[in-house]
Amino acid sequence: MKQKKIGAFDAKTRLYEMLDLVHETGAVYVITKRGVPVAELRPLTPSAGLHYGSDAGQISVADDFDAPIADFADYVK
Repeated sequence: MKQKKIGAFDAKTRLYEMLDLVHETGAVYVITKRGVPVAELRPLTPSAGLHYGSDAGQISVADDFDAPIADFADYVK
């Protein structure tokens, strides 16, 4: 969808209207300050299906994961 430029003051006064259009139509707004683009208002991108705990049961930690490594004995004091 084509980006629409809007000034910061107008964006502030029309925020709820803009949020509805972003949600309903996927509109994208470039918010400018004195003509210079400073931010974008766009729909959220869908997550890649990763959620907290999605790797549960797939990761294991060795019992000696925190054991000293012999090669690094010179560096440990």
